Amino acid sequence: MYWSLASLACISMDKILSKAYSARVLVVGDAMLDRYWFGDVNRISPEAPVPVLAISDSEERAGGAANVACNISALGAHCDLISVVGNDDAAHELERLLTEKGVTPSFIRDAEHVTTVKLRLLSRNQQLLRADFEQQPGDVFIVEAMELYKKHLESTDIVLLSDYGKGVLRDIDQMIDAAKSKGLKILADPKGRDFSRYRGATMITPNRHEFEDVVGLCPSLDVMAVKAAELLKIIEVEFLLVTLSEKGMALFDKDGLVFHQKARAREVYDVSGAGDTVIGAVAAMLAAGANYRDAVHLANAAAAIVVGKLGVATASADEIMIEISKEEIA
Repeated sequence: MYWSLASLACISMDKILSKAYSARVLVVGDAMLDRYWFGDVNRISPEAPVPVLAISDSEERAGGAANVACNISALGAHCDLISVVGNDDAAHELERLLTEKGVTPSFIRDAEHVTTVKLRLLSRNQQLLRADFEQQPGDVFIVEAMELYKKHLESTDIVLLSDYGKGVLRDIDQMIDAAKSKGLKILADPKGRDFSRYRGATMITPNRHEFEDVVGLCPSLDVMAVKAAELLKIIEVEFLLVTLSEKGMALFDKDGLVFHQKARAREVYDVSGAGDTVIGAVAAMLAAGANYRDAVHLANAAAAIVVGKLGVATASADEIMIEISKEEIA
C-alpha cells in the first residue's frame, strides 16, 4: 500500500495526540480573567472627543497562565494550574471557566490582592481600549504557592512557567531548581529583557520582538541562529523557540538552528494568546512523548487555528488533525 508523506505525518500526529490523554502538565504563573465588552459606536461624547460605546454584549475568558492551561486541556492532557488570585468575583469566575475547560485550578487566595483582569472594549471586532486591573500578590502567598508547587512536582510529567510579570513567578529560579532536581523538563514563556531569570530551563519561547529586544535586530535567520546560540550558552538554557509571526517559528540550540517551521497559510483574525497556544501545545506534546520537531510542528498548526478566532482561544485535537491533513507535500 502506498502512503503519501502527508498521510504518514497525519498518522504520526494522531498517535502523539492520542498519548496526550495520559500526560500531566503543571502550569504555574500569572492567571488572569479576560473580559470583552462588545457594542456599537454611533456618536462622539459631548464631554470629550472620544467615541461612545453602546454595550450590547459581553464575554469572559481565561487569560494569561489560565489560557495556557486551557490550551493544554483542549489537547486532552491533564493540566494542573497554580496561581495567586484575589478572593473576589473575578477569581470565582476564572475558577469556573477553568473547571469547565477541564483544568484543575489550585489557587492561593489573597484577600488583599485583586485578581488580574484585562477589560477590552470592542466595536465591530475592532479593539477600542484595554483597561487593566492588577496588583502584586503578598510575599506570604508567594511562599505558599511555592510549597504547593513542590508538592505537585511529584505527580507531573513536565512543568510550564507562564510569566506575565504579575509577581507569581517572583522566585522562578527556585522553581526551576526544584523541577530539575526531579528530572523534569521546564518550559518558560519569558517576560522582560532579563532572560537569565530562566537559567536552567529546558526551553524558553519568546516571540521575535521579545528576542530582538534582548539580542538586537536579526535581519536574517542566520543572524538569529548565531545570536540564539550565544544567548543559550550564557543563560544555560537548552532550547529557544522563537515565534516569527507570518514566518512561522524557529527552534535553536547551543549549536544554532535546529529547524525552521514555516507558517501555515491562513487568514489572521486576532493574535491574542497565540503564544500561550504555542507553549501549551509544545508542553503537552513533549509530556506525551513527542520529539521536539513533532511538538513544534503540532504547535504551529494549533497557532494557525487560534489566530483565526477572536480573542484568546484554544485549538482542539480534532481541529489540529484537520489542519494537518490539509498539508501538501511538494
